[in-house]
Amino acid sequence: MSEQWALLTTVYSGLEVDTVRAPLELEGIPALVRGFGVGIFGNAYQGPISDGAEMLVPESALERARELVPSADT
Repeated sequence: MSEQWALLTTVYSGLEVDTVRAPLELEGIPALVRGFGVGIFGNAYQGPISDGAEMLVPESALERARELVPSADT
């Protein structure tokens, strides 16, 4: 059985994606980004994401992820 993913926060720029993901990865918490499609620029895009991108983490790591990312939705 695989673990469920939980919404940590929604971000609205490519820079925010990287800013939120970095401390999670340093702690060994995997992060899944959903809705971050920017066409030809790919993951290097740092500008606005009009519809936002959801940052997901495993449910078992959600509490720790919220501690690492204080701006995360609660």
